[in-house]
Order: sequence, then C-alpha cells, then structure tokens
Amino acid sequence: MVEIKFGEPPRGEEVGDISSECQRRLKPMVNEIVRAAVADGWNQNDVLLGLVEVAWALYEKRQDDL
Repeated sequence: MVEIKFGEPPRGEEVGDISSECQRRLKPMVNEIVRAAVADGWNQNDVLLGLVEVAWALYEKRQDDL
C-alpha cells in the first residue's frame, strides 16, 4: 500500500476554498496514475473516466452511511 500524506485541511477563512485546495493536492496523484496507465497502453480518457466513477461511487457510499 502507498502511504499518502495529505496534510492538514484548510481552517478558518481558508475553508471557503476547500474544494480548490483538495483538487490542488490530488491533481499530482491523479496525473501520476494516468501517466502510468497511459505508459502501459491504457487510453487516457478511459482512465480518467474510471477515476471519476470510482470517486463518485465512494461519494455515494458515504452518503448512504449518513
């Protein structure tokens, strides 16, 4: 398993831009996943769509847990 250090979340006035900050922190990881998949012959659009579907499924599961 890969260890990922995400750091502290934004606080105070910074919370309003939490989505942008989350995207900024995740983008390098997503780019690395896509780069590795494309290097192994996968279609970039298919990989990106797969990541979106995984993220959406995790989001929906979280909603079910409330």
